[in-house]
Amino acid sequence: MAKDRYQKGIEKIQELTQSSDDNPTGFMDIGERFKDIAPDLTKYVVEFAFGDIYSRPGIDNKQKVLTTITALVAQGKPQIGMHIKTGLSVGLTPEEIVGCIIHLIPYTGFPSVLNALTVAQEVFAEQGVSVTPSHDE
Repeated sequence: MAKDRYQKGIEKIQELTQSSDDNPTGFMDIGERFKDIAPDLTKYVVEFAFGDIYSRPGIDNKQKVLTTITALVAQGKPQIGMHIKTGLSVGLTPEEIVGCIIHLIPYTGFPSVLNALTVAQEVFAEQGVSVTPSHDE
């Protein structure tokens, strides 16, 4: 029998966030704050986004998170901070995250990149990580 989609999603979130069984969603915002108006939202997020999509084979967790960060920069979505934290959790370096964001300038424009870098700075400060800046010479 196939593993329950919800359980598969929780396990993927735990893998991405290194969270424990007593706090299985870790720092992930999966819709819990909307339980009063959309009680099934969390189930959809866990089952579909993490049980179905993030659990697919083909690319590793680093690539999945970098792809997610790219999409969120392009769309200007506030969830980028959570996924930058996830990137650090799965082993992306701050330099890889910044490099990805900078690479998006010609595709998303300066405002989207500046906003994303602001969020990245906040997450890096919160997580106590530093970035070794790269320069074109």
